[in-house]
Amino acid sequence: MRRRTLLASAAVLGTAGALGATACSRVPTGDTLARLKSQGTVRLGIAGEAPYGYIDDKGDFTGEAVELARIIFKRLGVDSVQPVATDFSSLIPGLQTQQFDVVSAGMYINKERCQQVIFSDPEYQMLDSFIVRKGNPKGLHTYADVVKKKAKFGTGTGYAEIAYAVDAGYKESDIVILQDPVAGLNAVEAGRIDVFGGTALTARGVVRKSTKAEATEAFAPLVDGKKHVDGGGFTFRPNDTELRDAFNVEIHKMKKSGELFRVLKRFGFTKDEMTTLTAEELCK
Repeated sequence: MRRRTLLASAAVLGTAGALGATACSRVPTGDTLARLKSQGTVRLGIAGEAPYGYIDDKGDFTGEAVELARIIFKRLGVDSVQPVATDFSSLIPGLQTQQFDVVSAGMYINKERCQQVIFSDPEYQMLDSFIVRKGNPKGLHTYADVVKKKAKFGTGTGYAEIAYAVDAGYKESDIVILQDPVAGLNAVEAGRIDVFGGTALTARGVVRKSTKAEATEAFAPLVDGKKHVDGGGFTFRPNDTELRDAFNVEIHKMKKSGELFRVLKRFGFTKDEMTTLTAEELCK
């Protein structure tokens, strides 16, 4: 139900490059990176959620994860990216059934997901925030507040916030599941729910033009009684370690040079949301 060892050695990256160089004449069985280089296109699973991966007002696919994918895959020798939009809860199943090659949706890295797929190191870290009515009349700042004040709570399909609310004592069957944060905002504005839980970045973006709702101050949810910071990364099939490792090499270059922040800044990310966390840490 939850939403959103890893660095390659120079030898591994070199092997990937060598395979790519001969991909036009012979594609090794099971070598996804070589196949992608040969066909020149990678299919990206996205969930249609700003700012991670979505369709803009001009009808073009964009978002921090989509734009990051375009940069990195081009450097890996794959010139074209083909976003494939689906429901968030369908991303991992779609990856497993080869509807797309990589999930590019800023998906949170957690223990449950790490049992099904492998992740790049995260491109960002994130706290939670609530969408509430203007003035936050119920005084909702944490999941414990939601439980204590018997607020009607909603969140998105497959979001980590489901588990955070349940961990705080909220009955899972009482959670209102909505399509996305925009639907959550509409439900709060209409009074159908008291609060919608999501990422801090999404919440502050969605309420920007609202006259009836606001985003609460970002906070870290509690997991096993400890404050927890999430991190989002790219998602790969378990046997695609070479592709994931090559991707990691490039994303770490971008982190070191500051290029990663320059890309993500366009989509509302701040320096507080840059991270040195690893997928290995988040998978525990």
